[in-house]
Amino acid sequence: MNPAAIIFDFDGVIADSEVRANQSLAESLTAVGMPATYEECLRDYYGHNWQETQRRIEARYGRPLPPDFRETHRERARARYTAGFDAVPGAADFLDRLGPMPRAIASSSRAEYIGWALGLFGLDHHFGDHIYSADGWDRGKPHPDIYLAAAKGLGVEPARCLAVEDSPTGAQAALAAGMTVIGFCGAGHILDRAAHGAMLRETGVHHVAMVFEDIEILPVA
Repeated sequence: MNPAAIIFDFDGVIADSEVRANQSLAESLTAVGMPATYEECLRDYYGHNWQETQRRIEARYGRPLPPDFRETHRERARARYTAGFDAVPGAADFLDRLGPMPRAIASSSRAEYIGWALGLFGLDHHFGDHIYSADGWDRGKPHPDIYLAAAKGLGVEPARCLAVEDSPTGAQAALAAGMTVIGFCGAGHILDRAAHGAMLRETGVHHVAMVFEDIEILPVA
């Protein structure tokens, strides 16, 4: 593959965060009388921005979340993240191997959280200002908007961008943006990599990578 730029999802691609995020969400929902399990949260809310997640939660339980829910949940999640939170194995070495290739993050998570996590991992220098967040947007993934914004920010046509995504929701967004998409299966929440890869192939991704070492980037022709 010889893309002109590479755009990464964040949670489950750069940050090995999905287990902690969905455990925290299950705990937060259960604490306000909306019982949920980790498995249900991963199944139902994985890959979506908070606005869509809230819509789905409230539709499921038939009542609104408490006004302070997001802030309380954020504090719970942050406490869980600080206990051993790290980047996905191989992410740092892969970013180093990219050399000067333009790169960005296109994520459903808050920009403040992404910046904090990148600093924690020592990876913030790789992205500079090219962190694009769909948090607060009415149209998050699977709509293409966040990927189109990242490509525009990099000054690269979407068709010349390679996207790396771990969720079907995110893969659909990158595909809708007209990008070449790698379905990534290397984070800790993916217990059956072969099955997850098959699911991503059904979504329409162009390639599947079980680990970062499976992704080969060639110089731009």
